[in-house]
Amino acid sequence: MSSIDRSKLDAYMPDLIALRHDIHAHPETAFEEVRTSALVAEKLKEWGIEVHEAIGRTGVVGVLKGSRPGQRRIGLRADIDALHIFERNAFDYASTVEGKMHACGHDGHTTMLLGAARYLAQNPDFAGTVHFIFQPAEESAGGAPAMMKDGLFDRFPCDAVYGLHTEPGRPVGEIASRIGPALAGSMSFHITFKGTAGHGGAAPHLADDCTIPVAHFILGLQSIVGRKVAAIDAAVISIGHISGGSKGSPNVMPAEMLVSGTARYFRDDVQQIILRGLRDQAEFFAKASNCSVDIQINEGTPPLVNHPEAFESALAAAEKTFGKDKVERERPLSTGGEDFAYFANTVPGTYMWMGGGVGPDGLVHDVHTDRFDFNDASIPYGVSYWVNLVHTELRSDETPTQDGEVA
Repeated sequence: MSSIDRSKLDAYMPDLIALRHDIHAHPETAFEEVRTSALVAEKLKEWGIEVHEAIGRTGVVGVLKGSRPGQRRIGLRADIDALHIFERNAFDYASTVEGKMHACGHDGHTTMLLGAARYLAQNPDFAGTVHFIFQPAEESAGGAPAMMKDGLFDRFPCDAVYGLHTEPGRPVGEIASRIGPALAGSMSFHITFKGTAGHGGAAPHLADDCTIPVAHFILGLQSIVGRKVAAIDAAVISIGHISGGSKGSPNVMPAEMLVSGTARYFRDDVQQIILRGLRDQAEFFAKASNCSVDIQINEGTPPLVNHPEAFESALAAAEKTFGKDKVERERPLSTGGEDFAYFANTVPGTYMWMGGGVGPDGLVHDVHTDRFDFNDASIPYGVSYWVNLVHTELRSDETPTQDGEVA
């Protein structure tokens, strides 16, 4: 793995695994992470780290200065929130909160950063300052902006900021990223078509049927990507929710229909094409059926672009942790979204994906599914990566070894 003291790290592992299981069993969704934040703050204080709470409502920042002189400052970020999912796992640390679950690995992300904070607090042989950023509400795309609104980078200036995410299916002991664009920008839309209710059997001709523009709108959406976005530009629009009327009264035509969905893109001009297309088609099809329409669009997160210099630092730490042959340097573009992009658009940043392997049943249970569980075997790799990244970024030039690493 790395040149850090593995005996010390191994001694932490039972505590870290127990901590991860505790967080998993008590999931909290966006801006409700009161218990999780208190637990994070308690552990940081226990290890002698300066703690700042209630940043972005439920965010926590730990500040640790190295024992060597240095002015450089970096941020290491972990997300702490859970998802609205009913967990189907049956292990003894499964969710105790009905309808909520750590289905994206944030329990593991938090644990790995806490593990690194503990190690570095006890072994502060670096030059500069580390800000441990525990961010709420990643899944709602509101946590990063909320922390920045509370002055995150004004109060805790960073020369670079880094994120780390588990990747189910990639073998434990491997890591991947790419320089430049890595994740798509995302936005969601909620469009309500309004007509008049009617009797679908006896008098449909007396109603302004809002189901008709909904049907045309859903089909027409795909023409935005297919005919308005250049073929060489990646974009996607998908519907995730349709509601209206009552299942118990199928002969009643609804007065309103709601259509909600998501869109992804990598370029700002493509985002504008999608926005115009959504509005134009919704208004056109509504008017054609003598209906009105209410359009609400949440522009979500911007594209995540890994900064070249930060990428090189992350790559060096990854190679030291995992070995050069276990580091993928050209991870394919993904249309997933991440609000870490807000941080990386403000401070040079890079995001990495660490192998999470397979489940105990030998199957890959992807994130955002009801059978996912963070793989505890990857915890020491994540902790080691964070520690090696600190040593890479916050080296002291006073007493380097022959290979350039900190003595």
